[in-house]
Amino acid sequence: MNFVIFDLEATCWEEGEQGRTQEIIEIGAVLIDENQELIDRFSSFIRPTVHPRLSDFCRKLTSISQVDVNRAETFPIVLEDFLHWIGYHDQEDYLLCSWGFFDRKAFEKDCALHELSGDWAQKHISLKHQYQAIKRMTKGPGLKSTVEREGFEFEGIHHRADSDAENLSKIFLKYFDVWQY
Repeated sequence: MNFVIFDLEATCWEEGEQGRTQEIIEIGAVLIDENQELIDRFSSFIRPTVHPRLSDFCRKLTSISQVDVNRAETFPIVLEDFLHWIGYHDQEDYLLCSWGFFDRKAFEKDCALHELSGDWAQKHISLKHQYQAIKRMTKGPGLKSTVEREGFEFEGIHHRADSDAENLSKIFLKYFDVWQY
């Protein structure tokens, strides 16, 4: 089985401006096999279509520029690349792993928005919720604090999908034999 350790960034707004349709604007992922070997990395920006202009809040939070998303392909095209990358079309056995359920739900919502099947996203576990249970925590911690708590240095830029996926893969590998599939 291949493990797809991934993170997404989506359009976002400050409190009071919320309630709009969020769209994925970046996918970052690391592919790890059952031998705990890093196979490949995936990183792509996505051009949003409902709210194509990123808010100031979103640009500051993610450090993703308007130019980054303007130059990107739309969700259906990037999703096809991603599904090919995880081996979905070749019937490769995979499991999506993210820090919480937001990312899986974002995939499902964007699939619905673009009238695509989101069934493939059901093969998913939340490492955040499992980590919370393993550590007997009442509240799920943030990714950056967990990385540091586990003795790793957070590398890259927080709230960037590729950096967050890379850092999450450290936690995934540390507890590789503990996760419940």
